[in-house]
Amino acid sequence: KKNFASNFITCGFCGWCLECLWTGLASIKSRKDKKLSCHTSVWMFPIYGMAACLSPLCKRLKSRNTLLRGGIYAILIYSAEYVSGILLKKYNACPWDYSKAKFNYKGVIRLDYAPAWFLAGLIFEKILSVE
Repeated sequence: KKNFASNFITCGFCGWCLECLWTGLASIKSRKDKKLSCHTSVWMFPIYGMAACLSPLCKRLKSRNTLLRGGIYAILIYSAEYVSGILLKKYNACPWDYSKAKFNYKGVIRLDYAPAWFLAGLIFEKILSVE
């Protein structure tokens, strides 16, 4: 049985890897970067690591349908992104700025990322080995 600390580390590293993949692929479109250069921050490790807090919820939701589970995870991820973004912005340390994106809220969340957060939640659920 995994404990919170190992789940935190696993989620932190997996989140970092997902972010590198996401920003690397996006670099083709935004910067025509054939090197697929990614962008992340050390701040993102604990933010993604907090997905370990989903573990008890994952166990409770395991028998529910995928749309419900993914939707709940997306809402929780948005909440964590908003709170951490606002807090980091307060100290001029927020590594992301969505203020130029069409569907942003206060520059810290993008509503058009809902499908990505839906999938990320389901990936974290799988990582947390809900049985």
